[in-house]
Amino acid sequence: EYFAMEGLGRLMDTVERVQASANPKLAYEGILLCMTDDRTNLSRQVSEEIRAHLQSRVFETTIPRNIRLSECPSHGKPVILYSIASRGAQSYLQLADEFIRLNEGKKPRSTHQAP
Repeated sequence: EYFAMEGLGRLMDTVERVQASANPKLAYEGILLCMTDDRTNLSRQVSEEIRAHLQSRVFETTIPRNIRLSECPSHGKPVILYSIASRGAQSYLQLADEFIRLNEGKKPRSTHQAP
């Protein structure tokens, strides 16, 4: 939605400021569009706008609005265990596949500093 798009811009500004002042190695893997609803013009327009500006940094996979995704926290389970056949769960599995495919052959980043 529109405010989410505005928030994304502010988050990216914050990342740039942190890179410039405290951590030049700070990076993100990509932008995930979630709570999407391709039945609405607004959702399609926001998605198109973000993809036009951020291009390859946006994952192809999107996470749709899905009732199972809303229900699973109240059942204390991740959606994969709560309702694996749901559109939401299948979208997260698709995202995992995309992430793995994009990172095949990349050297893993160190998670801690050398002494």
